[in-house]
Amino acid sequence: MSETVSAEGGASYAAAGVDIEAGDRAVELMKAWVKKTQRPEVLGGLGGFAGLFDASALKHYERPLLASATDGVGTKVDIARRMGVYDTIGHDLVAMVMDDIVVCGAEPLFMTDYICVGKVHPERVAAIVKGIAEGCVLAGCALVGGETAEHPGLLGADDFDVAGAGTGVVEADRLLGAERIREGDTVIAMAASGLHSNGYSLVRHVLLDRAKLGLDQHIEELGRTLGEELLEPTKIYSLDCLALTRTAEVHAFSHITGGGLAANLARVIPDDLHAVVDRSTWTPAPVFDLVGKTGDVERLELEKTLNMGVGMIAVVPEQSADVALAALADRGVEAWVAGEMTRRGEHTTGAELVGDYAG
Repeated sequence: MSETVSAEGGASYAAAGVDIEAGDRAVELMKAWVKKTQRPEVLGGLGGFAGLFDASALKHYERPLLASATDGVGTKVDIARRMGVYDTIGHDLVAMVMDDIVVCGAEPLFMTDYICVGKVHPERVAAIVKGIAEGCVLAGCALVGGETAEHPGLLGADDFDVAGAGTGVVEADRLLGAERIREGDTVIAMAASGLHSNGYSLVRHVLLDRAKLGLDQHIEELGRTLGEELLEPTKIYSLDCLALTRTAEVHAFSHITGGGLAANLARVIPDDLHAVVDRSTWTPAPVFDLVGKTGDVERLELEKTLNMGVGMIAVVPEQSADVALAALADRGVEAWVAGEMTRRGEHTTGAELVGDYAG
């Protein structure tokens, strides 16, 4: 780190741009939110060098498998920065991490975060952690620690980024994935809450840079301002997916993130099978049409960049589809039969979307 000479002639950390006192205040402000995420297995409080989780809680497992994931929220943080709204981006972070973990059937246990800022604004950092903590509650996991780093000279005073890592556990004989999927299985789609946290480089380029739309501009087809739409938090499916595994037979999940529906679904399909997903079974939210038409973006380009209205997929036996749909409806999750698993042909690979969107 380069040093800056203070008025007295000596160098100091504060003169170099790092405010330790502001960092300490940020920790104090976030403690109440972190406390709301605690599970009985968590030991100690915020402020230690490591988060502690009592692994004896896993003794009732015959063969516990630990699942881990790490992620960020990409350039969606730029929308939060421009709008001065910091208490929703944490929901996105938890969703991106914990919804990856639940795909294998694992229960989310705990999470850590990393917040990098150009300058520590304590209330701003605390608002980010508030969102992460609220997301952890929705995912059923504990926030056991994290790091706030101040990087003056590398980031502007209002710039920031967030990332996180999580851990979950699943019984070995209940592990979900490609080896469970069979020909004839039903593909169930779960509705996304919006764009989620992928494709924002394209979205920002089309709507903000090229079309010059304002974040405070009310967009009639969206029914709210553009900024409100773009900051809609990513839906957290973790507890819904776990509840589904307790109610119906589930063979696999797929979290629809960067790369779109077909590419992410293909990640959990065995080599000899092929998923056919029918676009006519749902109507993407207006924001997807706005991006496509405003930027003259071809449908296939949209589909390999954005989730197009589907945030999570469940693959279940055909005879379990009705039970699965009812279970999701009971939890308030919009879901529908979107396709099926077929035998892979000579010219088919993984998954494909067919037909045209409804509406």
